Order: sequence, then structure tokens, then C-alpha cells
Amino acid sequence: MISEQPFGRTGHTSTRLIFGAYALSKATQAEADRILELLLESGVNHIDTAPMYGNAEKCIGPWMEKHRGEFFLATKSRKRTYQGAWDDLKRSLDRLRVDHVDLWQMHGLTGPAGWERAMGPGGTLEAFVEARDKGLVRFLGVTGHGIKTAAMHLRSLERFDFDTVLLPNNYSLMQNPRYAADFEALVTLCRKRQVAVQTIKSIARRPWKDRPKTYNTYFYEPLDTQEAIDNAVHWVLGFPDLFLITAGDMQVLPKMLDAANRFEARPSDAEMAADAVEFAIQPIFA
Repeated sequence: MISEQPFGRTGHTSTRLIFGAYALSKATQAEADRILELLLESGVNHIDTAPMYGNAEKCIGPWMEKHRGEFFLATKSRKRTYQGAWDDLKRSLDRLRVDHVDLWQMHGLTGPAGWERAMGPGGTLEAFVEARDKGLVRFLGVTGHGIKTAAMHLRSLERFDFDTVLLPNNYSLMQNPRYAADFEALVTLCRKRQVAVQTIKSIARRPWKDRPKTYNTYFYEPLDTQEAIDNAVHWVLGFPDLFLITAGDMQVLPKMLDAANRFEARPSDAEMAADAVEFAIQPIFA
């Protein structure tokens, strides 16, 4: 079974593997139905989506009408203004066919200028707090991509007491001393405050660059053998405080579910270093 643990201070016990709904960005409803049925069979009880994930929210909506109580449901807004964020939330609630979401997250909040707009007067934060006060969202979070994310999340937590953070984590990325130090500082603070830490990019192999895109994982090529995915997933799950959001591709999802279902111990750094050589793993962030 995929293990579960308290999702920060939310009161929800989430599977440590969270479904990343970017995998449904180009899905038909029939494909989405098969994926969501697979989640139920696997015991996954937490979905992370966003309005900019193509078809995802629309495909999830019919399932929420039947299974709302079985999933902790999270979505996001990339807007940096009060009104823009409200427009995103209303659209998400409509597409998801729900009267509230469990978690609403500021999406990709890593740029200093956007951070100032979002956190300032008339910014996203005002909409977030108001939506929570009205019961349209239960908890608030912040997400980010890139090498500056951990440091920016520390800044965000200084500004506001968010319930969750979301950021990249994998063996290759954690070989960057600056990022590793910021990540550890962030996890230490989150542990103290009972803030849930969600991670992404666990099975990133390398940037796509000029190679044909054979998976739906946006800007990076994923690992795709079961053994390599096992090690990558188990390495992240070896950190006891972390949750892992699945990669945005329907093809690799069953392998990630399988890996999480069999997790027992974290592979050694020597094993991960060997994989890095065998699969030509490269950093996906400059």
C-alpha cells in the first residue's frame, strides 16, 4: 500500500504520493476516467491540479460529483492581482463542479516582481484570505519551480503563514549546495510550523532540448524504466516529511504508483550516483 501521513496541519491524512493532474492536460474524458479509476484502486486520496493544466479540471469535474469526499482537492492561481485570482478560483470551482477546494495555491511564485504584486495591496494574497474566510477554500499554499524556489518560499513564509509549500526535489537537484541548503532550511521551518511540503520533478532525467517529446512532462524528459523510477521515487520518499506529486504524464503514472506502493527504504547516494551516470541525468534548471 502507498503510505499515508498527516498533510501538515490540515487535519487530512494524505497518501505520500499525490496525483499531479497535469497528466490530464491533453486527456480525453475516457482517458481521464481510466486514470482516476486507477487512483481509486491504488488508494491515492489527493489530487493537485490547476486552471492552466489544459483539460485537467474539466476532466476531474465529473469525478468530483461522485467522489468528492474521497479526495483532498488542490488547485492554483498564477494571477498576481486580487481580481485575477478571484476569476481563476470561480472558473476552477465551476470546472471541478465543487463548492470549495481544500487547498488553493499561488502558482509559480518565484519572481521578485510578481511576488511583490501578489503580496502587496490589491494582490493575490488579499483574494486568498478572503476566499478562505468565505469557505471557498480551506487552506492556502505557495508553489514554485526553479533553483530559487526554496529561498523564495522561505520569504513567503516570513510574509504569511501558508499551510503548504510545493517545490522541486530530486537527487540531481540536491547536489547543488545552495539549493540543498535552502531546501533543508525550508523543511526545518515547515516541520516547526507543521507546514506540508510537497515535491515535484522527482523523476526528471534531463531537459528535452532538441529531442522529440515522447512524454507529456512539459520541459523535461522523465526517467521511464521501472528500476530508475523506483530509485528516484524511493529517494524522495526516504525523506520522512515530504510528499511527492506524480509527473505530468499518463504513461509513467502506473510506474510511479507501483514504485510508491513498494517503498521500504531510501536508496543510497551511491546507487543514485550510478543511476545519474547510466541514464545521463542532467540538471533541468540552470
